[in-house]
Amino acid sequence: MEQKIHQGRNVKRFREMLNIKQEALAYDLGEDWNQKKISMLEQKDVIENNILNQISAVLKIPVEAFQNFDEEQAVNLISCNFSDNAMFNNKIEVFNNNPIEEIKKLHEEKIALYERMLKEKDEMMARLEKLINK
Repeated sequence: MEQKIHQGRNVKRFREMLNIKQEALAYDLGEDWNQKKISMLEQKDVIENNILNQISAVLKIPVEAFQNFDEEQAVNLISCNFSDNAMFNNKIEVFNNNPIEEIKKLHEEKIALYERMLKEKDEMMARLEKLINK
């Protein structure tokens, strides 16, 4: 059976879910990266393991997500589960164990922490300026 998983498209999909631009990913990957190189990478069916490992570290997403995520399978799984539940009972229980939501939540928490740290730094700078001016 041929491989349907498109690793480049998966990188793009997860990058976009995290609301990270190609330029930002390129910057985080290092100086030999740029937006055009990320764009070309996202068109590749298969990406070298060392590059996937770097992207995994930057986006904080397991390498396996890029290697194994198959949108078609995910859609089939969701639609099968939905129709099975709908046939047997009208009560569909939703469990919040969506890994993408978890990743987004982690990034939002990081941003909130960063914003708090910046605010504290600004307050400290204001206090230091007051001390200096006395």
